[in-house]
Amino acid sequence: MSDQEIKEVNLYLVPTPIGNLRDITLRAIDILKSVDVILAEDTRTSGKLLKHLEIQRPLQSYHIFNEHKTVEKLIERMQKGEKMALVSDAGTPGISDPGFLLVRAAKEAGLEVNCLPGATAFVPALVNSGLPNDRFTFEGFLPHKKGRKTRIENLQDEARTMVFYESPHRLMKTLEQFSEAFGPDRMASVSRELSKLYEENVRGSLSELIAYYQENPIKGEIVLVVQGK
Repeated sequence: MSDQEIKEVNLYLVPTPIGNLRDITLRAIDILKSVDVILAEDTRTSGKLLKHLEIQRPLQSYHIFNEHKTVEKLIERMQKGEKMALVSDAGTPGISDPGFLLVRAAKEAGLEVNCLPGATAFVPALVNSGLPNDRFTFEGFLPHKKGRKTRIENLQDEARTMVFYESPHRLMKTLEQFSEAFGPDRMASVSRELSKLYEENVRGSLSELIAYYQENPIKGEIVLVVQGK
């Protein structure tokens, strides 16, 4: 990586491992060593990764609860010459994580933004599912309460494979709601702990998945892939 490349880019979006720490790219390590400051969703989580990689750069908190307040100041600092890297707790920043507001503001300010390729949870879950992946829609997290039922109903005629993120304690509720909306025979796949020691990908109809997880309570980060209509 040349010095010229570093000078041209004001903000890097750097994917971090979703589980296995060896999934960090060599280029990501170079960038994290080079920038003036690393913006982290959780400085404790990112601090552990940086320690593992033997990277000593200033860390600043940047998360969903403070991004509206901090974007303007961060843009001003980049305009004065600071080079920054944005990381999330795991995966690619901006994918169901903070990042969109900062990227938009940087683009509007004429700053150069570069998103590195790297780890993200939904791609391996989609490929592992055995469901069609030539066309798919990424739905992220469903609303917890308000608008949840409407969002699911609006997907009843979706022909593409659908990809969702879900938490362990809401998985059963989601599977049951999907079974009601899409039919119990609709095929789906649940992936958890991707890239980690206890990675698991379970495929079956929605009714089969409901029965399986009634007997096998789930833990860990989850990606739910559902066949389209």
